[in-house]
Amino acid sequence: MDPIVNPAIDGVHLTPLAEIETPEGAVLHFVRGMEAIGSFGEVYFSEVHPGVVKAWKLHKRQKQNFCVPVGRIFLVLYDDRHDSPTRGTISQLSLGRPDAYCRLTIPHGIWYGFKGSAPATSLICNVTDIPHDPAEAVKMPIHGSSIPFNWDQSS
Repeated sequence: MDPIVNPAIDGVHLTPLAEIETPEGAVLHFVRGMEAIGSFGEVYFSEVHPGVVKAWKLHKRQKQNFCVPVGRIFLVLYDDRHDSPTRGTISQLSLGRPDAYCRLTIPHGIWYGFKGSAPATSLICNVTDIPHDPAEAVKMPIHGSSIPFNWDQSS
């Protein structure tokens, strides 16, 4: 499927993913062919409990490709890249099943955070273009950061 460019932040893409429902359980697509994600670094899964926030994180070199096969998350992106035409922009979206199963591609240099918005624990799959390197990731506290977003007033 072709990606949908998120006009709010330059370089962010949403790609609808196929869900094939069967009586035995659904088949959920993530990627077909490497051209959809570029180079391959690693795949990992992250859980987030209902109402819990995991934020803020930025990767200096790593591209993220998220999907939420189980549950739902409320996700916030913030563009603080000095050379970006969308610098200062915040984008908010919901990912998960049954109506928002898609791949979200986040280029390096974008701050992101998410909150579990399902009644049970949600599962995020992330396919990255380089292996994990703690030296290239930057974190900021949820509250008191320079990002103009208040998680206490979020969905």
